[in-house]
Amino acid sequence: MDYRAAAVQLKENLRLRTEPFGVSFLKEAAALPPKTRQPSKVFGKKVTICQGVTMTRVYGWPVGLTRDDLLCVPGMLAFGFTPAADPIMELGQLFCEAGFHRDLGPSLKEVEALPRFEPQEIEAIYLCPLERLAQNPDVVVVYGNPAQLMRLIQAATFSLGARVTGEFGGKVECTEYLIAPYRTGEIRVAIPGMGDRIFSMTQDDEMVMAFPGKLLDGLLVGLKDAAKKIGARYPITVYQNFSPSFPPNYEERAKKWGIL
Repeated sequence: MDYRAAAVQLKENLRLRTEPFGVSFLKEAAALPPKTRQPSKVFGKKVTICQGVTMTRVYGWPVGLTRDDLLCVPGMLAFGFTPAADPIMELGQLFCEAGFHRDLGPSLKEVEALPRFEPQEIEAIYLCPLERLAQNPDVVVVYGNPAQLMRLIQAATFSLGARVTGEFGGKVECTEYLIAPYRTGEIRVAIPGMGDRIFSMTQDDEMVMAFPGKLLDGLLVGLKDAAKKIGARYPITVYQNFSPSFPPNYEERAKKWGIL
């Protein structure tokens, strides 16, 4: 796969503001490719997973995240980066303590539905712009506004013949756009959660579409061919084949002068 050419096609067709990027989940931190930047080493600070995403899609950096780089407790529980004996219970209790749920039962029900990794299942997350990928990604992620993602969804339905799905909880949404496509093998659309907005500067108009890396080629075909007959593209072309209506005082003058 020519990931550099794929990135150019995505950015040119969708006019993306930030970089589309690939994600790999590594069993061993030592497998992080050379020149990968880890926040704990570059900045001497620990960050959230979504901050690592921003460094990749905005700075254009290859970013590696291990337990030593992170301090976001909910994300670390979901990605298996804590020593917690029962991460599901810990996260369920945390949701209640933060006021996201009144009772533990519904909170645990939501946590159990979250895509997640078992403790120590992976040691590192590798995030890298498509243009600079050093290995085939498990997942490809694209941030965009609703109209941009609409075009990408049209590409997906054109190539795969199925509608795109998503699950929404408003929190720990890094699991939805990073882990879910990896676990399910399916495309997911996500609304970034509070962490994305507070810590990683995700804008109000931004959404996320993520999909297994093996689907990238088909989506690029769909992006080129879907709705080609009606000239669908981004920015969306607005309809202009009509005569507008005006207030009565405008129309009276228009009739007086023979315009209408």
